[in-house]
Amino acid sequence: MASPKFGMSILFFFLCISFCSSTDQSFQQCFSSHLPPSNITYDVIFTQNSSQYSSILQSSIRNLRFSNASKPRYLVTPYNEDHIQATIICSKEHHMHVRVRSGGHDYEGLSYISDVPFIVIDLFHIRSVMVDIKNEYAWVGAGATLGELYYSISAKSNVHGFPAGSCPTVGVGGHISGGGFGTIFRKYGLAADNVIDAKMIDVNGNVLDRKSMGEDLFWAIRGGGGASFGVIFSWKLKLVRVPPTVTVFKTVKSLEQGATKLVQKWQNIAYKFHHDLFVHAVIQVTNPNSNQNPTVQVSFDCLFLGTTERLLSSIQRSFPELGVTQENCTEMSWIQSVLYFAGYSIAESADVLLNRTTQSTQSFKGKSDYVKEAIPKTGLEGLLKMVVEEETSVLILTPYGGRMKQIKSSATPFPYRSEYLYGIQYMISWDVAEETGKRIGWMRRLYKYMEPYVSTAPRAAYFNYRDLDLGRNSYPNTSYVESSEWGLKYFNHNFNRLVRVKTLADPHNFFWNEQSIPVLRLE
Repeated sequence: MASPKFGMSILFFFLCISFCSSTDQSFQQCFSSHLPPSNITYDVIFTQNSSQYSSILQSSIRNLRFSNASKPRYLVTPYNEDHIQATIICSKEHHMHVRVRSGGHDYEGLSYISDVPFIVIDLFHIRSVMVDIKNEYAWVGAGATLGELYYSISAKSNVHGFPAGSCPTVGVGGHISGGGFGTIFRKYGLAADNVIDAKMIDVNGNVLDRKSMGEDLFWAIRGGGGASFGVIFSWKLKLVRVPPTVTVFKTVKSLEQGATKLVQKWQNIAYKFHHDLFVHAVIQVTNPNSNQNPTVQVSFDCLFLGTTERLLSSIQRSFPELGVTQENCTEMSWIQSVLYFAGYSIAESADVLLNRTTQSTQSFKGKSDYVKEAIPKTGLEGLLKMVVEEETSVLILTPYGGRMKQIKSSATPFPYRSEYLYGIQYMISWDVAEETGKRIGWMRRLYKYMEPYVSTAPRAAYFNYRDLDLGRNSYPNTSYVESSEWGLKYFNHNFNRLVRVKTLADPHNFFWNEQSIPVLRLE
């Protein structure tokens, strides 16, 4: 005979199934009722009981640290703005927050995890790219990847491109709305600097473009994080002209070959290079899995918007210590340079950029910093000693200057322009879940070590390298004060303007997440 306790458990189980089924039905009925009669019916809403739910959810998770985190009540995969409008309206009616996902590369998983009841709007169906070469612009769906955008531009022209990141599976939506930099940003600025127009759904379900949203909101979504203000589903981008021939080189130096001294000099000159020249420095461990003692190597990777002859004339005059020769250099088209920096062979077809299915097999933690004064030799030596401790650690030093020095720090929410020599991305990855505490602990120690050598008041950070260690919003209400610490680090003096725009655009803070822009609350 079953125990009363067991019987109560069975009763609760069936009550839960009944309640959840009723709620699911109610949400789907609400969704359908807010679609125009002419809208074609698709499979748009997936509940946790749907056969495709897990595969869709996992398809864009790039950080396995969050693969077993709390899951959304519904996955909504809209095909058009009507579906987004209905989702927002019904989410409000059913008291669920909305998270928006385009590529899933967000470092803290905020586009697909939450501790409060929520829905994920996954935009992967909204990824059309319309390129107008004659007028030099493109409309791109927010669910497209950078690879899809680059491919579509190159299919129409070999002398046009767009200044954005080097990872082809990054989603356009999150990348642009957080700023977006890559190998040609010293020449053309950030991705967000080259946005002409955008289309979004606001908290009331209205479809807005640049004219109807107004210049303040248009300013905010170009670098201030679009998910705080609504669901941006399309961007109009200004294409840039690139030369038919670009040149790359890569030179790797060990500590024994003077890597420390080269990084010292790189700090003082890379931001002064001509804006056609991009040389970043990548610091990582070599020999991690061999019988030899692990050590550090520094890779200097270059993209030059021009021929080898012009590049050598520039680099041999300004940085002869690198020892770059004609044999080190390879000429190619701009789209081939996209393949090169993405880790593909330049002999491959550009079709490889259309692959969205790259699956991560690792967990990772990232952080960022900005440097205003060159780090002294002793500081660099201590940094390199710490890097050797973790064989999967990578540091990427990205030079600023060029066009970035010419754009005002208030032009978009991204504030780190003329005063900064370079930015740093810190990254560490691991395969075994049990190593999470150790690896993140090392990252935090490294970040603490770097404090005397990087920017202060605030210690700057890049919003697209999201870092919850900087602070997080409380639920359901977020005070301006508790958000100020991380908000100022990401946006500096632009944070206050973002708060004012958020308060007007979303006064009840519906588009909330752990690091969304807060609203001002009048007591």
